[in-house]
Amino acid sequence: MPKQGIIKTILARHKKDKSRLIEIVRDVQSALGWVPPAAVAEIAEALNVSKVDVEGVATFYHFFSGAPAGRYAVYLNDNFVAGMKGRAEIAAAFEKEAKCRFGETTADGLIGLHATSCIGMNDQEPSAIINGVVFTKLTKAKVKQIVAAMKAGRDMARLVTTCGDGANQSKLVRAMVTNNIRKKGPVILAPFKPGEAIRRAVTWTPEDVIAEIKRSNLLGRGGAGFPTGLKWDFCVQSQADRHYVVCNADEGEPGTFKDRVILTEQAHLLFEGMAVAGYAVGAKEGILYLRAEYAYLKNHLEHVLEALRKKAIIGRNAGGKKGFIFDIEIKMGAGAYICGEESALLESAEGKRGEPRDRPPFPVTYGYLGYPTTVNNIETLCAAARILAKGAGWFKTLGTAKSAGTKLLSVSGDCRKPGVYEVEFGLSLQKLLEMVGGRDAQAVQVGGPSGTCVSRGQFERRIGFEDLPTGGSIIVIGPHRDMFDVVHNFMDFFIEESCGWCAPCRVGNSLLKRKLEKIMSGKGTIRDLSDLESWGRIIKTMSRCGLGQTSPNPILTTLQNFRHLYESKVRHDTDFVTEFDLKAAVHAASGVTGQKLTEAHHE
Repeated sequence: MPKQGIIKTILARHKKDKSRLIEIVRDVQSALGWVPPAAVAEIAEALNVSKVDVEGVATFYHFFSGAPAGRYAVYLNDNFVAGMKGRAEIAAAFEKEAKCRFGETTADGLIGLHATSCIGMNDQEPSAIINGVVFTKLTKAKVKQIVAAMKAGRDMARLVTTCGDGANQSKLVRAMVTNNIRKKGPVILAPFKPGEAIRRAVTWTPEDVIAEIKRSNLLGRGGAGFPTGLKWDFCVQSQADRHYVVCNADEGEPGTFKDRVILTEQAHLLFEGMAVAGYAVGAKEGILYLRAEYAYLKNHLEHVLEALRKKAIIGRNAGGKKGFIFDIEIKMGAGAYICGEESALLESAEGKRGEPRDRPPFPVTYGYLGYPTTVNNIETLCAAARILAKGAGWFKTLGTAKSAGTKLLSVSGDCRKPGVYEVEFGLSLQKLLEMVGGRDAQAVQVGGPSGTCVSRGQFERRIGFEDLPTGGSIIVIGPHRDMFDVVHNFMDFFIEESCGWCAPCRVGNSLLKRKLEKIMSGKGTIRDLSDLESWGRIIKTMSRCGLGQTSPNPILTTLQNFRHLYESKVRHDTDFVTEFDLKAAVHAASGVTGQKLTEAHHE
């Protein structure tokens, strides 16, 4: 049962505002270590919503739990890059030291071991989040030390004795995370004087600001590449009492971590980009939707915001423009990859389950709280600020004719120099591999699991919207890796992260995975390859949102670029191979019944 008065205190703190349901549930999870039924009932009654609504939120997100998660909740990254770097050994060490398995909590409720999807640390794996503290480059010795500290009741933050570089060393962050900035470019990672962009913007009309962004040919950096100026224009054209600017800081694509570095080192540039967008679309309020995995940066970000308010870069008379008000609130996610999809993000920001909306209407006409909203990626907003400071003409001198500017890449996997690289669009994969120390790669996964797996014979292909668009994730896959393990891990990820709303995604991805496993076991046929292709196309066409529309890509792009691997696994002399193993089934039945059975008993 909840401790007396805790729930009431939390509800009062959030003014019983149902749009803050996620914040309320988060505080309950933090205070009690789980969200018990009695708390669900009390919250529902206080907010005048159904228990189902509260349960829906409490069960949707990774970092909420309907059972005790442990006074020390260990969330160990389980994506493919973590596996490359020894995740299995670290998981075994945690299980040995804690004396419980992943998916369980110790009998005394002290330690809970949980697997989780990418936590944005692929350049320093194996990594984990424990009670909000990030641990990187884990070893068996470190695990032993961590578990001993848990048993001694120590604060996990006190185990951070060596901090990373840059702002990771500040008192407000104090994280062992390293930035691993390998290459700085002129747009995102170059020095920036706070106020330079917004003070120039407010000397123009909002229409002129949008026109400048259009002239720059700035395309959305989340991967889809929608023209930023056009999106802002659509938002302005939607007549309403209020408009909003929302920054999507929910980078959950496995292999990406460049937004983490921007938030750590260039947050002022991001917030100024939001202010420019706010001026352009007539918004007074902006929201930074920050993924839960980056909660350790929240105090730092609040500090940056306060400093910008004091300089009148945001807040009242922002940019020195009398009467222009624009301020920014940080809203936290709670662990859900689907919230990277803009309409699911808006649902989550409103305190609900992060389920995608039907579109149309699009967010630019019906967005946050039903008002016109422009949702932009972190990198997009940073680029917008730089364009206002230096001009659209300057920006277009970078990159290619169709892909202006630079792109921040998060490079990880089988390479000597993982980290963040700011490069001009048009860079070939071959040049990138030489830069990062991955020349012997057999494949490069561009854009994370939802992107394209490129084979060695195609390394002259180039980063850019006209060839290989990417949100930023680049995973280098060495010659000793089993490509089927890569694909299997990615399909596990999509099955886990699907919101479950539509059948093509919910059911179809599981069917694809089973078919893949049949092929991996040596029981597949040529016809199974055709099934993978046709089923994948159906899922992409019929799914409701971007997750389902890209989830078959790990299979489809490897089938296209590594077909010889699939064909070497399947039977060519028949259209059918049974997946049922009679001998194994009989053996299992003998163990259950205690009788010695043979296949004849089952004929």
